[in-house]
Amino acid sequence: MKALKDQHFLVDEQAIRRIAGTIELEGRMVLEIGPGRGALTRALLDRGARVNAVEIDSALIEELEIIFPDEIQDGQLMLTHGDAARCDLPPFKVVVSNLPYSASSKITFRLLDIGFEEAVLMYQSEFARRMIAPAGTPECGRLSIMVQTYCCVERCFGLPPQCFSPKPQVRSTVVRLIPRGPIFPIADKKRYADVVRALFAHRRKTVRNCLRNSRGLLDPAIATLMLRRLPEDILSSRPEALFLEDFASITNVVSE
Repeated sequence: MKALKDQHFLVDEQAIRRIAGTIELEGRMVLEIGPGRGALTRALLDRGARVNAVEIDSALIEELEIIFPDEIQDGQLMLTHGDAARCDLPPFKVVVSNLPYSASSKITFRLLDIGFEEAVLMYQSEFARRMIAPAGTPECGRLSIMVQTYCCVERCFGLPPQCFSPKPQVRSTVVRLIPRGPIFPIADKKRYADVVRALFAHRRKTVRNCLRNSRGLLDPAIATLMLRRLPEDILSSRPEALFLEDFASITNVVSE
C-alpha cells in the first residue's frame, strides 16, 4: 500500500497542544487518521485517551511501533494499517485527526455515515471554508449542506504552513463537528443525500435543470415526480441559493 503524496507532519508543539486540548479526552476512545510520526498521538495519550490510529504508510506503522511499544502493549494505542477512506475502521467515539488533504472529502462523508460523538479535524483552509459556508451563499456546496444538516460546525483556529514539515503551500484550519439531528424533518436520509449530490453536480443550473439531468444520481421516476410537485420558486432557483429547509422539502415531496 502506497503512502499519500500530501503527507505534512504537524511539528509545532503549541498547535499540537491546542488541537488535543479542544475537547475532553480522558477515558474516551479516539480515532486518529494519519498519525504520521505520532506527535499528535502522544498528546492524545497524555490527555488520557485510548487511541485507535489508522495509517496508510507501512513504514510509519513500523516507526510508531518503535515509538509507542508500552502504549501498544497496554492497549492504550492500537495501530491499523490501511486507507481510512475505505478500510474497516476500528471502534471509536470521537475523532481527532490531521486529515490528508487529498482524502478529506471522502473521509468526512464516511465519518458522517458512521457517526461519532465529537470530531476535531484539520483541513486545508479552503476546504474548511466551504464546509462552514452557510446554505444560501455562493460558497455553499454539497459538503456544506451534508455536514450542516447533521452537525453543528465550529471553526476553531487556523495554522500557517510553518507548523508542518514539509511546509504545505496552503494554510490549514481546525474544525470541530458536533452531531445533532436535522433541523428540518427528512423522510429518507439516503434519498436526501442523493438529492444534494444531484443538485450540486450542476450547481450553476436551476433546480429544474438539475433534476432533468440527474440520471445516474436519482431514479428517473423520482426526479419526474419532483418536477411535477415542487413549487416554481424552488424549481427556478440554483442549488447554491437554497436553504437546508429547501433540500428537505425537495426530498420529502416524494414521500408526501
